[in-house]
Amino acid sequence: MHKNRYSICVALLIGLTGLLFFQSATAIAQTKNSSIVTVLNIQGAIGPAVQDYVLHGIKESEKLQAKAIVLTMDTPGGLDTSMRGIIKSILHSPVPVISFVYPSGARAASAGTYILYASHIAAMTPGTNLGAATPVSIVSPEKSDEKNKKENKENASTLKAINDAKAYIRSLAQLRNRNEQWAVTAVTKADSLSATEALKLNVINFVAPSISELLKETNGKIVSINNVPTTINTADATLLHIQPNWRNKILTIMTDPSVAYILLMLGVYGLFFEFMNPGYVAPGVVGAISLLMASYAFQLLPINYAGFTLIVLGIIFMVAESFLPSYGALGLGGIVGFLIGSFLLFDTEAPEFTLPWQLISGVTITTGLFMIGLVQLILRSRFKPVVSGVETMIGKVGIIEKDTDHFWVLINGGRWKATSKDALFDKQTVTIMRVDGLTLIVKAIDHK
Repeated sequence: MHKNRYSICVALLIGLTGLLFFQSATAIAQTKNSSIVTVLNIQGAIGPAVQDYVLHGIKESEKLQAKAIVLTMDTPGGLDTSMRGIIKSILHSPVPVISFVYPSGARAASAGTYILYASHIAAMTPGTNLGAATPVSIVSPEKSDEKNKKENKENASTLKAINDAKAYIRSLAQLRNRNEQWAVTAVTKADSLSATEALKLNVINFVAPSISELLKETNGKIVSINNVPTTINTADATLLHIQPNWRNKILTIMTDPSVAYILLMLGVYGLFFEFMNPGYVAPGVVGAISLLMASYAFQLLPINYAGFTLIVLGIIFMVAESFLPSYGALGLGGIVGFLIGSFLLFDTEAPEFTLPWQLISGVTITTGLFMIGLVQLILRSRFKPVVSGVETMIGKVGIIEKDTDHFWVLINGGRWKATSKDALFDKQTVTIMRVDGLTLIVKAIDHK
C-alpha cells in the first residue's frame, strides 16, 4: 500500500516537472521567435540617476536580444557629465537606439539635443521642439544680445567651453550624417526648432505621432552599429517598457541636490550630538550613515569645493562659539560662511541642480537658532552649582577624627584623609577648602 502511494507521488512529481519544463521551453522559444523593442523613458532633468537608468536599459536590451531601443525624451537638459555618459552608452550600444521626443508638448533642450544627434535614429512627434544647446553656465539671458557681447568679452574659460561643445556636437552630426551647421548654431546662438523644421533641415530622421508609427517608419532602415551596417527590423515588434529598478529610484532621491544637502546637515548634527553626549549611539549612527550617503551623492554631483569648504568652516565656527567667549563673532562669521557656501555648493547654473534659496535660508536660520540655543544652555550650565563629584565637598563643614598617625574627616558618608596649615585635633570642626587627590585640604573653624 505504501509502495503504491510512493510510486504515485513519484509519477506526479515527474509529470509536474515535465510540464513546467515544457512551458518554460515554449516561453523561451516564443521569446526568441518574437521581435522585441524595448522602451526607455527620460523624463525631467538629466543627471546621474538617468545616466544609470539608460545604461542599465541598454544592457538589459542586449540580454533580451531586442531589435531596437526607443528612448522617449521630455527633458530641459541637465548635467554635462551625465549627458556624455549617456551618449557613450548609445555610441557603444549593440542595439540600434531610436531617440524620440514624445509625447506632444515635450522638448529635447540642451543635453537632449546632443542625445538626439548621437542616436542611430532621431525622431520627434508633432508639437515638440529641440535645441538651445548652449551650456547654461556660459551665457546668461542678460548677455545674449549682440550689444552686450561686444561690451562683455568672453574670457578664456568661456571660449574653451563653447568651442568644446561645438566640436562635440559637430562630431556627432558628422557621425550620423545630420545637419552640422544647425548643430553649431544651436550651441552658439541657443537656436531651437519645431518637429517640422527639424525634419526639413535634416536634424532628425522622422516625425511620427506615436511609437507604433515610428517603428513602421524605421523598419528596414540601415544604420551603423559600431561601424557595421545593420538593418533595423521592427516588423510586428512587441514593445517592452523597461522601468527604473530600485537602485535607480534610490539614486534619483539621493542625487537630488536638496536631499544631498539635507543629508549633509543631518550627518553633521548627528555626529555633533553624539560627541556632545557620548553613549546615546542613535545620533551617531544616523549622522554617520547620512554623512556617507551625502558624500556618495556629492561624488556624482558637480560640487564646488570652495562652497563645501565654506560650509564646513561655517559649522566649525558656530561650534567654536559654544566653547570660546568671542561674544558672537565666531557664530556670526560661521553663519555668513555657511550661507555663502550653501549658495556656492553646486558648480552649475542648471536650475534642476541648484539649491533653492528657500531651503538654504531655512537651514541657515535653523542652524543659527540651534547654535544660539546651545550657547545659552552652556552659559547657564557654567553658573549652576556643581551637583556631583568631589567638587561638591568644597565649602562644606566636617569633623576631625584623629588616630595614631593621621587626621581624618567624615563628610558625605565617606572618610577622607585631612591636612591643614592650622593645628588639628580630635573632634575639631573644619571647612573643606579644596581636594588634592584623596586628601582634603581643610581650614580650622575653632581652636583650643
